[in-house]
Amino acid sequence: MQTIDFCDFLRIELRIGTIIKVENFEKARKPAYKLWVDLGEIGIKKSSAQITDYYNQKDLLGKQVLCVCNFPPKQIADFMSEVLVTGFDDGNSKIVLSAVDKPVPNGARLI
Repeated sequence: MQTIDFCDFLRIELRIGTIIKVENFEKARKPAYKLWVDLGEIGIKKSSAQITDYYNQKDLLGKQVLCVCNFPPKQIADFMSEVLVTGFDDGNSKIVLSAVDKPVPNGARLI
């Protein structure tokens, strides 16, 4: 594993946000959702996420998730993804979301 300086880590804007809207992403190549995430003072940002194996739309609403907020926007089919919602591979190529176990303010930065 390659090591990085703490300064490198600080360059990554990892922030918590609450999912406020979810839609099926019909035009995605792999099953995915369109997410709208409230990141507090940063605003509401969109993300495409391939998380349909473990999560349904109803379960995602109101869920706080950890997002990378300073990647450049990425066009995915007809949708502009503005943040990366983070997660872990469960060992079977299914994604488990990164989340917090207690509520924190939207937009709070991982430190």
